[in-house]
Amino acid sequence: MILARYVARRFLRAFLLIAAIFFLILLLIDMIEIIRRFSDRDIGLAGAAQLAALNIGSSFYQVLPLLTVLGGIALFLGLARSSEMVAIRASGRSALKVVTAPALTAVVLGTLCVGLLNPLVAATGNLFDEAVARIDRNGQQTVSVGDSAVWLRQAIAGQGADRDGDAGQIVIRARRASPDATTLYDATFMIFAPDSGPTRRIEARQARLEPGAWALTDVKEYPLDKNNPEALAVSHETLSLASDLTAQRIRDGFGRPEAVPVWQLPGFIAGLERAGFSAARHRVWFQMELARPFLMGAMVLIAAAFTMQHIRGRNMGVAVLLAFGSGIGLFFLRNVAQVMGDNGQIPPAMAAWSPPLVGAMLALGLILQREDG
Repeated sequence: MILARYVARRFLRAFLLIAAIFFLILLLIDMIEIIRRFSDRDIGLAGAAQLAALNIGSSFYQVLPLLTVLGGIALFLGLARSSEMVAIRASGRSALKVVTAPALTAVVLGTLCVGLLNPLVAATGNLFDEAVARIDRNGQQTVSVGDSAVWLRQAIAGQGADRDGDAGQIVIRARRASPDATTLYDATFMIFAPDSGPTRRIEARQARLEPGAWALTDVKEYPLDKNNPEALAVSHETLSLASDLTAQRIRDGFGRPEAVPVWQLPGFIAGLERAGFSAARHRVWFQMELARPFLMGAMVLIAAAFTMQHIRGRNMGVAVLLAFGSGIGLFFLRNVAQVMGDNGQIPPAMAAWSPPLVGAMLALGLILQREDG
């Protein structure tokens, strides 16, 4: 246990040092990108730093598995350089016992990241999106899913716009939607003027999204800016309502799955499916988050498979390249599996759990093959 705690502590120290270095590098890169992106908005260095601080969490969270393999490489190279690994192996300790402590530490770190860092990254990412929308003024569309309805919001463009180009907004509520987001059922359109309340209410049994317009069927229109709108209501068999929305923009309006905290993902997935949308991307992401701790543990095993033995000189550089290249390969395999899961080509559980299992089994096979006795 003393040896296990020592090795685990060495790995944790190396991982935190590498993570801090990469965090600062990513922060500087993000600041430069934000300054370039909003060069005409005059947000200043302080504003760029605030936006970068809100946005850095997502990038840093994504590269955690690669930081884990770097931490494992640093650990085992340090043990080999100081000849501690030789002494440990000479005492009769097997390679599997030595690598168990840092691998379990990586799994615990991954669990903490999923449970604590994931909600923080989701919250800061949402704050970043809101801040960018305030600066850019292009985010006029919002999509959300309630317990029993789909809500959308779009801007009205065209004639009647004020000096800022705002002609009001349309708030859309529908009981459910088609999986491809092109058809809404039992839809209500509330049309708001720029400087006043609602002016029209349109109810439709079905609303189909066509290029540049909503095609409404079985429609009843209420003029809310008149007295007694119920008496003045007009019925239409069909009605066309201008819109700049597309099915892709509606689907993208739900946001990235990583923008939803992992603790809220099951309820969010259930809401999407009740509304009639496909929740494949969110299911895959949820499984990916559950498998992240084991992916980080597999990264430590990969680092151990190539750098655990006593190496000197030129062979050390080759071992480091092989270890890091294998870690990048596993990371790439995970991303490919995620894309295949998003497209429905493989089940979400297979997309999430196959890469860490394959990586861990191959690394363990290489460790056992090099094991003495």
